[in-house]
Amino acid sequence: MTFMSHAGVPVPDAAEGGSGLSVVFDQVSKSFGPVQVLHEVSFELSPGRVYGLLGENGAGKSTLMKILSGYERPSAGRLSIDGQPREFASSREAEALGVVLIHQEFNLADDLSVADNIFLGREKRRHRWLLDDAAMQAEAARVLAQVGLSVDPAAKVRQLIVAEKQLVEIAKALSRRARLLIMDEPTATLTPGETERLFALMARLRADGVTIVYISHKLDEVERVTDEVIVMRDGRFVTRAATASLTRHAMANLMVGRELADIYPPRSARPQGLQPALKVTGFDVPGWAHGADFEVAPGEILGFAGLVGAGRTELFEGILGLRPGHGQVALAGQPVRLRSPRDAARHGLTYLSEDRKGKGLHVDFALRPNLTLMSLQQYARPLLDLAAEERALTSAVQEHGIRTGSVHVRASALSGGNQQKLALAKVLQPEPRVVVLDEPTRGVDVGAKRDIYFMIQRLAQQGLAVVVISSELMELIGLCHRVAVMRGGRLVARLDADGLTEEELIAHATGTTGAS
Repeated sequence: MTFMSHAGVPVPDAAEGGSGLSVVFDQVSKSFGPVQVLHEVSFELSPGRVYGLLGENGAGKSTLMKILSGYERPSAGRLSIDGQPREFASSREAEALGVVLIHQEFNLADDLSVADNIFLGREKRRHRWLLDDAAMQAEAARVLAQVGLSVDPAAKVRQLIVAEKQLVEIAKALSRRARLLIMDEPTATLTPGETERLFALMARLRADGVTIVYISHKLDEVERVTDEVIVMRDGRFVTRAATASLTRHAMANLMVGRELADIYPPRSARPQGLQPALKVTGFDVPGWAHGADFEVAPGEILGFAGLVGAGRTELFEGILGLRPGHGQVALAGQPVRLRSPRDAARHGLTYLSEDRKGKGLHVDFALRPNLTLMSLQQYARPLLDLAAEERALTSAVQEHGIRTGSVHVRASALSGGNQQKLALAKVLQPEPRVVVLDEPTRGVDVGAKRDIYFMIQRLAQQGLAVVVISSELMELIGLCHRVAVMRGGRLVARLDADGLTEEELIAHATGTTGAS
């Protein structure tokens, strides 16, 4: 069976047995002005295979995939698909052939419905000018069911949580009948159950002959779901190998080009006998968290685990005044009522959002204003002291290892890992006593992860109380002194990280402890 693309090109329905695409990159290079980001990259992709595309942030993976999917054109070299030279003028041309990219950053219109987003640019019509809303909602419901998302296709996207938006992106790609599917960090926001459904869907597509390129920094997932691994570094092809022939450690070493020592720093002893830097008692966030009690001491790293929707982020948004909440909060033994993040920062508590580009940074601003935005009062007396800001930026770049060719670029010019380091530096500018880091390593490569882990340990060694909210269980086990687990809006366990296992955390998060 075939369907007609928006460009009028017949494309096989991969979900109903259409074949995948073969691809050859032949000496592909790409430059943006004087900066060359791809250097004569050559390798092949075959139908019905799942390829793990690995590399640090800035390795050139996304740029290469944007060339394959029509968002960019190569500066030199050639791309061939099914033996025919191709140079797409747009992503629509690529999609007409069955090449579909699921972006790491959401490409959704918040004010449109789920169904409208899925069919944006290729709407179904009853007549020449009338949209067939019923047909689009029915088809949207079908592909949403494939990815395990039970939301109303008529619901506005802005009403969805982050994980649901990710599933809408995947459903949108499925609706385009991909013959070559590129997935960029698709599980970054998904629960273990949702991830399992995605992997099952990938297995069905692979059996149908679809070619899949899987970009992820989660090497356990790459090890599990891919047939071959292709490694890039500094814009160059490094190697390809059967996934089964490489350990995760070997993959990480190939990505960074050096022997990567233990990714987590040695855990220091948990501080004892100190007054809590942050103590929360009986805290409620209506609809999200109920009766939360916890405390974290100076020098301690406290992790928060739980499935997506468990209420971890919402609990801290309530504590910081970002959403309605009530209960007792004390900082260094003093009761406080925090009405906003600015109020919290004045009391010594800062928060890094899980949404780096939406809430953590202004990516169209330069590095300097991004760094000092939370602490402008330190630099405006009353006029802004630009020289002092520049000194602060130079110090932050050196202290936190922010890699940039120039400090006078926009934040958008940095790789994901370096953007995250800048966001971390930003929330440290007000010199807090307590810092809450929500998904601090989401979407960053293994080298940047290690840098951030050691940065977090340094903060604790300097006497800060650190809260880490993370969906990566090994991250919590490897980094934290204790891990608090939330389920259904309640804190159900507080566990010592020594000897803790992923299985134990999952059991508490899912309520299956003690089950036979």
